[in-house]
Amino acid sequence: MADVIFFDLDGTLVDHRSAVLETIGEIVRAAPNATAPPEELVTLWWTLEARHMREYLAGQCSFAEHHRRRLRSFLPVFGEPVPESPGLLDAWITERYLTVFEESWRSYPDVQPCLENLKQLPRGPRLAVLTNGDPEQQRAKLARCGLGEYFEAVLTPTELGAAKPAAYTTACRWMRTDPARAVNVGDMLESDVNAAALAGLTGIWLDRGVDFVTGGPSPTADETVLRIERLTDLPDHLSRTNA
Repeated sequence: MADVIFFDLDGTLVDHRSAVLETIGEIVRAAPNATAPPEELVTLWWTLEARHMREYLAGQCSFAEHHRRRLRSFLPVFGEPVPESPGLLDAWITERYLTVFEESWRSYPDVQPCLENLKQLPRGPRLAVLTNGDPEQQRAKLARCGLGEYFEAVLTPTELGAAKPAAYTTACRWMRTDPARAVNVGDMLESDVNAAALAGLTGIWLDRGVDFVTGGPSPTADETVLRIERLTDLPDHLSRTNA
């Protein structure tokens, strides 16, 4: 059995994509002056989130500034003026987006049963979350979904000084384990599975049947990739593969 299992958070434990689309969908349907249809506004918001999140992870801006950059690009199409003050941009994000977004956080139904099964294993692995998200927001997601108690650590670029994929080796050191005795489970084939394997961990792909970024079908994986369709399959999978 593995010594440590790292879990990705968004798309693996918490349905981030549905929460974003539900939240921004509610906002744009009430927009009286939008210059684009609601479905285009939703797609634009999702695209801007990905773009500016990459800038945050590259150290080009703070987490708050990545929100501001998104809003500066979004508001002209949304049909509202762009505030010059960072404080007013922060207020828009907090009052009109985050308040609804946080209410939309849900864990997938297979998450808690999986974690309970792992907890019951004799000499079971230690569990940690390894995520590229903001530490405060990611811990809040876990708390809201009642998952925080299962994890020994929640590791983000703030703690590790790097984002995935560079963070895998550092995360293993943080958890005082060797990469050969660590497993990483996530929904992103390249960054959660292939990159983890390159760092010496066992990568397990949680294929939920949808591409997290595009919303289209899952990518095609090499036949050597360890793949599960439900987290509840993980404990048995670990036993069979002697991870």
